[in-house]
Amino acid sequence: MPRIKPFKGIRPPVDLVEAVESRPYDVLDSEEARAEAGSNEKSLYHIIKPEINFPEGTSEYDPRVYDCAAEQFAKFQKEGWLVQDEEENYYLYAQTMNGRTQYGLVVCAHVEDYMNGVIKKHELTRRDKEDDRMRHVSVTNANIEPVFLAYKGNDVLQALIARYAATKPLYDFIAPIDGFGHKFWVISDAADKATITEEFAKMDALYIADGHHRSAAAARVGAEKIAAEGHGEHDYYMAVCFPADQLTILDYNRVVKDLNGLSPKAFLEKLAENFIVEAKGSNAPYHPAELHEFSLYLEGVWYSLKAKPGTYDESDPIGVLDVDISSRLILDAILGIKDLRSDKRIDFVGGLRGLEELKRRVDSGEMKMALALYPVSMQQIMDIADSGNIMPPKATWFEPKLRSGLVIHKLS
Repeated sequence: MPRIKPFKGIRPPVDLVEAVESRPYDVLDSEEARAEAGSNEKSLYHIIKPEINFPEGTSEYDPRVYDCAAEQFAKFQKEGWLVQDEEENYYLYAQTMNGRTQYGLVVCAHVEDYMNGVIKKHELTRRDKEDDRMRHVSVTNANIEPVFLAYKGNDVLQALIARYAATKPLYDFIAPIDGFGHKFWVISDAADKATITEEFAKMDALYIADGHHRSAAAARVGAEKIAAEGHGEHDYYMAVCFPADQLTILDYNRVVKDLNGLSPKAFLEKLAENFIVEAKGSNAPYHPAELHEFSLYLEGVWYSLKAKPGTYDESDPIGVLDVDISSRLILDAILGIKDLRSDKRIDFVGGLRGLEELKRRVDSGEMKMALALYPVSMQQIMDIADSGNIMPPKATWFEPKLRSGLVIHKLS
Protein backbone atom coordinates (compact mmCIF):
# COMPACT_ATOMS: atom_id res chain seq x y z
CA MET A 1 0.00 0.00 0.00
CA PRO A 2 1.45 3.40 -0.94
CA ARG A 3 2.27 5.71 1.96
CA ILE A 4 1.72 9.39 1.24
CA LYS A 5 1.48 12.52 3.34
CA PRO A 6 0.69 16.22 2.96
CA PHE A 7 3.57 18.68 3.21
CA LYS A 8 4.35 22.36 3.79
CA GLY A 9 4.75 23.40 0.21
CA ILE A 10 7.08 26.23 -0.79
CA ARG A 11 5.27 28.25 -3.46
CA PRO A 12 5.35 31.57 -5.31
CA PRO A 13 2.84 34.26 -4.34
CA VAL A 14 -0.07 34.39 -6.78
CA ASP A 15 1.19 37.54 -8.48
CA LEU A 16 4.62 35.97 -9.12
CA VAL A 17 3.72 32.48 -10.25
CA GLU A 18 4.06 33.23 -13.96
CA ALA A 19 7.46 34.86 -13.38
CA VAL A 20 8.72 31.87 -11.38
CA GLU A 21 7.27 28.81 -13.14
CA SER A 22 9.22 27.01 -15.85
CA ARG A 23 9.48 23.95 -18.01
CA PRO A 24 11.14 20.89 -16.41
CA TYR A 25 14.95 20.85 -16.29
CA ASP A 26 15.29 17.91 -18.68
CA VAL A 27 13.23 19.09 -21.66
CA LEU A 28 15.56 21.91 -22.70
CA ASP A 29 19.28 22.53 -22.86
CA SER A 30 21.33 25.19 -21.12
CA GLU A 31 21.14 27.73 -23.91
CA GLU A 32 17.37 27.35 -24.27
CA ALA A 33 17.03 27.87 -20.51
CA ARG A 34 19.28 30.92 -20.68
CA ALA A 35 17.14 32.38 -23.46
CA GLU A 36 13.83 31.63 -21.74
CA ALA A 37 14.99 33.10 -18.43
CA GLY A 38 16.30 36.21 -20.18
CA SER A 39 16.52 39.07 -17.71
CA ASN A 40 13.96 37.50 -15.36
CA GLU A 41 15.83 36.92 -12.11
CA LYS A 42 12.73 35.21 -10.64
CA SER A 43 12.74 32.39 -13.21
CA LEU A 44 13.07 28.94 -11.66
CA TYR A 45 15.71 28.17 -14.29
CA HIS A 46 18.17 29.95 -11.98
CA ILE A 47 17.63 27.03 -9.56
CA ILE A 48 17.00 24.03 -11.83
CA LYS A 49 19.40 25.08 -14.63
CA PRO A 50 21.86 27.08 -12.51
CA GLU A 51 24.61 26.93 -15.15
CA ILE A 52 22.79 29.88 -16.77
CA ASN A 53 24.17 32.02 -13.91
CA PHE A 54 27.70 31.41 -15.26
CA PRO A 55 29.40 32.34 -18.55
CA GLU A 56 28.19 30.45 -21.61
CA GLY A 57 29.90 27.11 -21.98
CA THR A 58 30.07 26.39 -18.25
CA SER A 59 29.32 22.71 -17.66
CA GLU A 60 26.05 21.94 -15.93
CA TYR A 61 28.05 19.41 -13.88
CA ASP A 62 30.58 21.95 -12.58
CA PRO A 63 30.61 21.76 -8.73
CA ARG A 64 30.06 25.53 -8.59
CA VAL A 65 26.82 25.08 -10.51
CA TYR A 66 25.32 22.81 -7.84
CA ASP A 67 26.34 25.24 -5.09
CA CYS A 68 24.71 28.02 -7.08
CA ALA A 69 21.43 26.07 -7.13
CA ALA A 70 21.38 26.12 -3.31
CA GLU A 71 22.31 29.81 -3.23
CA GLN A 72 19.54 30.68 -5.67
CA PHE A 73 16.98 28.60 -3.75
CA ALA A 74 17.91 30.49 -0.57
CA LYS A 75 17.72 33.81 -2.44
CA PHE A 76 14.25 33.05 -3.80
CA GLN A 77 13.00 32.40 -0.26
CA LYS A 78 14.75 35.45 1.21
CA GLU A 79 13.28 37.71 -1.48
CA GLY A 80 9.79 36.31 -0.95
CA TRP A 81 9.58 34.84 -4.46
CA LEU A 82 8.99 31.47 -2.81
CA VAL A 83 7.11 31.23 0.50
CA GLN A 84 6.49 28.14 2.63
CA ASP A 85 2.95 27.25 3.71
CA GLU A 86 2.44 27.20 7.47
CA GLU A 87 0.42 23.96 7.44
CA GLU A 88 0.88 20.63 5.71
CA ASN A 89 -1.39 20.46 2.68
CA TYR A 90 -2.12 18.41 -0.36
CA TYR A 91 -2.47 20.26 -3.66
CA LEU A 92 -4.47 19.77 -6.84
CA TYR A 93 -2.86 20.51 -10.18
CA ALA A 94 -4.79 20.59 -13.48
CA GLN A 95 -3.32 20.67 -16.98
CA THR A 96 -5.31 21.38 -20.14
CA MET A 97 -4.02 20.39 -23.57
CA ASN A 98 -6.11 20.57 -26.75
CA GLY A 99 -9.31 21.01 -24.74
CA ARG A 100 -8.64 17.97 -22.53
CA THR A 101 -7.90 18.37 -18.80
CA GLN A 102 -6.15 16.00 -16.41
CA TYR A 103 -6.11 16.45 -12.62
CA GLY A 104 -3.21 15.40 -10.42
CA LEU A 105 -2.88 15.33 -6.64
CA VAL A 106 0.42 16.71 -5.38
CA VAL A 107 1.59 14.54 -2.50
CA CYS A 108 4.69 13.33 -0.73
CA ALA A 109 5.43 9.66 -1.51
CA HIS A 110 7.59 7.43 0.68
CA VAL A 111 11.13 6.65 -0.47
CA GLU A 112 10.88 3.09 0.85
CA ASP A 113 7.89 2.49 -1.43
CA TYR A 114 10.18 3.23 -4.37
CA MET A 115 12.86 0.93 -2.98
CA ASN A 116 10.49 -1.98 -2.34
CA GLY A 117 8.51 -1.72 -5.57
CA VAL A 118 5.22 -0.29 -4.33
CA ILE A 119 6.07 2.64 -6.59
CA LYS A 120 6.70 0.78 -9.82
CA LYS A 121 9.04 1.75 -12.63
CA HIS A 122 9.04 0.75 -16.28
CA GLU A 123 12.36 2.22 -17.45
CA LEU A 124 16.02 1.71 -16.62
CA THR A 125 17.91 4.72 -15.31
CA ARG A 126 21.41 5.92 -16.10
CA ARG A 127 23.70 6.23 -13.08
CA ASP A 128 25.22 9.51 -14.29
CA LYS A 129 21.79 11.13 -14.57
CA GLU A 130 20.81 9.75 -11.16
CA ASP A 131 24.01 11.19 -9.68
CA ASP A 132 23.32 14.59 -11.20
CA ARG A 133 19.80 14.82 -9.76
CA MET A 134 20.98 13.36 -6.45
CA ARG A 135 23.55 16.13 -6.09
CA HIS A 136 20.90 18.72 -6.91
CA VAL A 137 18.48 17.32 -4.31
CA SER A 138 21.25 17.05 -1.72
CA VAL A 139 22.64 20.55 -2.17
CA THR A 140 19.22 22.25 -2.19
CA ASN A 141 17.85 19.89 0.49
CA ALA A 142 14.61 19.89 -1.45
CA ASN A 143 12.61 18.28 -4.23
CA ILE A 144 12.45 21.33 -6.47
CA GLU A 145 10.59 19.42 -9.20
CA PRO A 146 7.99 16.66 -8.77
CA VAL A 147 7.90 13.13 -10.12
CA PHE A 148 4.95 12.25 -12.37
CA LEU A 149 3.05 9.22 -11.00
CA ALA A 150 -0.13 7.42 -12.09
CA TYR A 151 -2.71 5.45 -10.13
CA LYS A 152 -5.60 3.23 -11.12
CA GLY A 153 -9.00 4.93 -11.02
CA ASN A 154 -10.55 5.75 -7.65
CA ASP A 155 -14.14 7.00 -7.41
CA VAL A 156 -13.72 8.63 -3.99
CA LEU A 157 -10.72 10.65 -5.11
CA GLN A 158 -12.41 11.52 -8.37
CA ALA A 159 -15.39 12.98 -6.49
CA LEU A 160 -13.09 14.98 -4.21
CA ILE A 161 -11.12 16.29 -7.19
CA ALA A 162 -14.32 17.27 -9.01
CA ARG A 163 -15.47 19.24 -5.99
CA TYR A 164 -12.27 21.30 -5.90
CA ALA A 165 -12.15 21.67 -9.68
CA ALA A 166 -15.54 23.41 -9.50
CA THR A 167 -14.04 26.18 -7.33
CA LYS A 168 -11.77 29.07 -8.28
CA PRO A 169 -8.12 27.97 -8.52
CA LEU A 170 -5.31 29.73 -6.71
CA TYR A 171 -3.11 29.74 -9.82
CA ASP A 172 -4.56 29.91 -13.32
CA PHE A 173 -2.31 30.66 -16.29
CA ILE A 174 -1.46 29.72 -19.86
CA ALA A 175 2.13 28.57 -20.29
CA PRO A 176 4.25 30.26 -22.96
CA ILE A 177 5.56 28.28 -25.95
CA ASP A 178 3.00 25.45 -25.91
CA GLY A 179 -0.11 27.40 -24.83
CA PHE A 180 -1.29 24.73 -22.38
CA GLY A 181 -3.41 25.71 -19.39
CA HIS A 182 -2.39 25.16 -15.77
CA LYS A 183 -4.47 25.51 -12.60
CA PHE A 184 -3.61 24.86 -8.97
CA TRP A 185 -5.58 24.53 -5.73
CA VAL A 186 -4.52 24.12 -2.09
CA ILE A 187 -6.26 21.27 -0.23
CA SER A 188 -6.09 22.34 3.41
CA ASP A 189 -9.32 20.86 4.80
CA ALA A 190 -8.43 18.25 7.44
CA ALA A 191 -11.17 15.81 6.41
CA ASP A 192 -10.20 16.01 2.73
CA LYS A 193 -6.54 15.47 3.58
CA ALA A 194 -7.45 12.42 5.65
CA THR A 195 -9.56 11.03 2.80
CA ILE A 196 -6.70 11.38 0.31
CA THR A 197 -4.25 9.63 2.64
CA GLU A 198 -6.72 6.82 3.34
CA GLU A 199 -7.63 6.25 -0.32
CA PHE A 200 -4.01 5.99 -1.41
CA ALA A 201 -3.41 3.48 1.39
CA LYS A 202 -6.05 1.23 -0.22
CA MET A 203 -4.16 1.07 -3.53
CA ASP A 204 -1.87 -1.76 -4.54
CA ALA A 205 0.71 0.42 -6.27
CA LEU A 206 1.67 3.70 -7.88
CA TYR A 207 3.34 3.85 -11.29
CA ILE A 208 6.09 6.18 -12.47
CA ALA A 209 4.88 7.79 -15.68
CA ASP A 210 7.69 10.32 -16.08
CA GLY A 211 10.65 11.13 -13.87
CA HIS A 212 12.50 7.87 -13.31
CA HIS A 213 15.79 9.66 -12.63
CA ARG A 214 14.15 12.13 -10.24
CA SER A 215 12.54 9.19 -8.39
CA ALA A 216 15.79 7.26 -8.13
CA ALA A 217 17.73 10.33 -7.01
CA ALA A 218 15.14 11.37 -4.41
CA ALA A 219 14.98 7.83 -3.03
CA ARG A 220 18.76 7.58 -2.78
CA VAL A 221 19.00 10.91 -0.94
CA GLY A 222 16.19 9.88 1.39
CA ALA A 223 17.76 6.50 2.12
CA GLU A 224 21.12 8.13 2.91
CA LYS A 225 19.52 10.66 5.23
CA ILE A 226 17.50 7.96 7.01
CA ALA A 227 20.70 5.96 7.57
CA ALA A 228 22.59 9.01 8.86
CA GLU A 229 19.91 10.96 10.71
CA GLY A 230 17.00 8.61 11.32
CA HIS A 231 13.50 9.15 10.02
CA GLY A 232 12.14 12.57 9.14
CA GLU A 233 10.70 14.69 6.35
CA HIS A 234 13.40 13.27 4.08
CA ASP A 235 11.54 9.91 4.18
CA TYR A 236 9.31 11.41 1.50
CA TYR A 237 9.65 13.01 -1.91
CA MET A 238 7.26 15.12 -3.98
CA ALA A 239 5.07 13.64 -6.70
CA VAL A 240 2.03 14.59 -8.76
CA CYS A 241 -0.35 11.60 -9.03
CA PHE A 242 -2.81 11.39 -11.94
CA PRO A 243 -5.53 8.81 -12.66
CA ALA A 244 -4.05 6.54 -15.31
CA ASP A 245 -7.07 6.85 -17.59
CA GLN A 246 -6.62 10.63 -17.89
CA LEU A 247 -3.06 10.52 -19.20
CA THR A 248 -2.00 11.14 -22.78
CA ILE A 249 1.00 9.31 -24.23
CA LEU A 250 2.25 10.56 -27.57
CA ASP A 251 4.32 8.71 -30.13
CA TYR A 252 8.10 8.63 -29.64
CA ASN A 253 9.67 8.33 -33.07
CA ARG A 254 13.09 7.53 -34.53
CA VAL A 255 15.33 9.12 -37.16
CA VAL A 256 18.42 7.32 -38.48
CA LYS A 257 21.46 8.74 -40.27
CA ASP A 258 22.14 5.91 -42.75
CA LEU A 259 20.87 2.58 -44.07
CA ASN A 260 23.86 0.55 -42.87
CA GLY A 261 25.32 0.32 -46.37
CA LEU A 262 22.05 -0.71 -48.05
CA SER A 263 20.43 1.06 -50.98
CA PRO A 264 16.85 2.27 -50.39
CA LYS A 265 15.60 -0.55 -52.65
CA ALA A 266 17.56 -3.21 -50.75
CA PHE A 267 16.39 -1.75 -47.42
CA LEU A 268 12.73 -1.99 -48.48
CA GLU A 269 13.30 -5.56 -49.64
CA LYS A 270 14.74 -6.45 -46.25
CA LEU A 271 11.75 -4.86 -44.52
CA ALA A 272 9.37 -6.94 -46.64
CA GLU A 273 10.67 -10.11 -44.97
CA ASN A 274 8.88 -9.22 -41.72
CA PHE A 275 6.49 -6.43 -42.71
CA ILE A 276 3.76 -5.78 -45.24
CA VAL A 277 5.20 -2.73 -47.00
CA GLU A 278 2.85 -0.33 -48.76
CA ALA A 279 3.78 3.05 -50.29
CA LYS A 280 1.49 5.87 -49.13
CA GLY A 281 2.71 8.74 -51.28
CA SER A 282 4.80 11.84 -50.78
CA ASN A 283 2.22 14.43 -49.82
CA ALA A 284 0.79 14.34 -46.30
CA PRO A 285 2.66 12.42 -43.57
CA TYR A 286 1.24 8.96 -42.95
CA HIS A 287 0.34 8.20 -39.33
CA PRO A 288 0.29 4.61 -38.04
CA ALA A 289 -3.38 3.72 -37.49
CA GLU A 290 -3.01 0.84 -35.02
CA LEU A 291 -0.63 -1.24 -32.95
CA HIS A 292 2.05 -3.10 -34.93
CA GLU A 293 1.83 -0.65 -37.82
CA PHE A 294 4.75 1.70 -38.44
CA SER A 295 5.24 4.67 -40.71
CA LEU A 296 8.49 4.95 -42.67
CA TYR A 297 9.73 8.09 -44.43
CA LEU A 298 12.44 7.40 -46.98
CA GLU A 299 13.58 9.24 -50.11
CA GLY A 300 10.58 11.60 -49.98
CA VAL A 301 7.98 8.81 -49.74
CA TRP A 302 5.85 7.64 -46.80
CA TYR A 303 5.31 3.89 -46.31
CA SER A 304 3.08 1.78 -44.08
CA LEU A 305 4.86 -1.16 -42.44
CA LYS A 306 2.60 -3.76 -40.84
CA ALA A 307 4.31 -6.44 -38.78
CA LYS A 308 3.51 -9.91 -40.14
CA PRO A 309 1.95 -12.57 -37.88
CA GLY A 310 4.62 -14.52 -36.08
CA THR A 311 7.03 -11.62 -35.76
CA TYR A 312 5.92 -10.96 -32.17
CA ASP A 313 4.45 -12.93 -29.26
CA GLU A 314 1.13 -11.64 -27.92
CA SER A 315 1.81 -13.36 -24.59
CA ASP A 316 5.15 -11.58 -24.10
CA PRO A 317 4.57 -8.18 -22.41
CA ILE A 318 7.82 -6.80 -23.88
CA GLY A 319 7.98 -8.62 -27.22
CA VAL A 320 4.51 -7.43 -28.19
CA LEU A 321 5.49 -3.76 -27.88
CA ASP A 322 6.03 -1.81 -31.08
CA VAL A 323 9.21 -0.30 -29.65
CA ASP A 324 10.57 -3.82 -29.26
CA ILE A 325 9.34 -5.03 -32.66
CA SER A 326 10.94 -2.06 -34.44
CA SER A 327 14.16 -2.36 -32.42
CA ARG A 328 14.54 -6.08 -33.10
CA LEU A 329 13.42 -6.33 -36.72
CA ILE A 330 14.48 -2.97 -38.16
CA LEU A 331 17.02 -1.08 -36.08
CA ASP A 332 19.02 -4.11 -34.95
CA ALA A 333 18.56 -6.79 -37.62
CA ILE A 334 18.77 -4.50 -40.66
CA LEU A 335 20.46 -1.28 -39.58
CA GLY A 336 22.86 -2.72 -37.01
CA ILE A 337 21.79 -0.36 -34.21
CA LYS A 338 22.24 -2.46 -31.05
CA ASP A 339 22.02 0.10 -28.24
CA LEU A 340 19.42 2.86 -28.51
CA ARG A 341 20.97 4.73 -25.59
CA SER A 342 24.46 5.10 -27.00
CA ASP A 343 24.43 4.68 -30.80
CA LYS A 344 25.16 8.04 -32.46
CA ARG A 345 23.45 7.02 -35.71
CA ILE A 346 19.97 7.31 -34.20
CA ASP A 347 18.01 10.15 -32.63
CA PHE A 348 14.52 10.43 -31.20
CA VAL A 349 11.67 12.84 -31.82
CA GLY A 350 8.84 12.84 -29.32
CA GLY A 351 5.83 14.71 -28.14
CA LEU A 352 4.33 17.56 -30.05
CA ARG A 353 6.90 17.92 -32.82
CA GLY A 354 4.91 15.53 -34.97
CA LEU A 355 5.68 13.76 -38.22
CA GLU A 356 6.47 17.02 -40.00
CA GLU A 357 9.62 17.19 -37.87
CA LEU A 358 10.60 13.70 -39.06
CA LYS A 359 10.10 14.81 -42.68
CA ARG A 360 12.12 17.98 -42.10
CA ARG A 361 15.11 16.15 -40.66
CA VAL A 362 15.18 13.64 -43.49
CA ASP A 363 14.58 16.18 -46.26
CA SER A 364 17.38 18.36 -44.88
CA GLY A 365 19.86 15.53 -45.41
CA GLU A 366 20.68 15.34 -41.71
CA MET A 367 18.96 11.94 -41.51
CA LYS A 368 18.38 9.22 -44.09
CA MET A 369 15.11 7.75 -42.84
CA ALA A 370 12.44 8.20 -40.17
CA LEU A 371 10.27 5.68 -38.38
CA ALA A 372 7.02 6.64 -36.63
CA LEU A 373 5.43 4.38 -34.01
CA TYR A 374 1.91 4.02 -32.68
CA PRO A 375 1.83 5.35 -29.09
CA VAL A 376 2.23 3.02 -26.13
CA SER A 377 -0.83 2.82 -23.85
CA MET A 378 -0.87 3.47 -20.12
CA GLN A 379 -2.32 -0.03 -19.65
CA GLN A 380 0.73 -1.49 -21.38
CA ILE A 381 3.01 0.50 -19.07
CA MET A 382 1.19 -0.72 -15.96
CA ASP A 383 1.13 -4.33 -17.19
CA ILE A 384 4.87 -4.25 -17.76
CA ALA A 385 5.54 -2.60 -14.39
CA ASP A 386 3.28 -5.15 -12.65
CA SER A 387 5.17 -8.02 -14.31
CA GLY A 388 8.50 -6.64 -13.09
CA ASN A 389 9.74 -6.02 -16.62
CA ILE A 390 11.40 -2.93 -18.07
CA MET A 391 10.36 -1.24 -21.29
CA PRO A 392 12.88 -0.64 -24.09
CA PRO A 393 14.51 2.81 -24.14
CA LYS A 394 12.70 5.82 -25.59
CA ALA A 395 9.28 4.18 -25.47
CA THR A 396 7.02 6.80 -23.88
CA TRP A 397 6.45 10.53 -24.25
CA PHE A 398 3.88 12.11 -21.94
CA GLU A 399 2.23 15.43 -22.68
CA PRO A 400 1.60 17.90 -21.28
CA LYS A 401 4.76 18.10 -19.19
CA LEU A 402 4.46 19.24 -15.59
CA ARG A 403 5.37 22.87 -15.01
CA SER A 404 8.00 23.35 -12.35
CA GLY A 405 7.94 25.94 -9.59
CA LEU A 406 4.29 25.72 -8.60
CA VAL A 407 5.22 23.96 -5.35
CA ILE A 408 8.47 22.63 -3.81
CA HIS A 409 9.06 20.12 -1.01
CA LYS A 410 11.81 20.81 1.51
CA LEU A 411 13.45 17.77 3.12
CA SER A 412 13.69 19.31 6.59
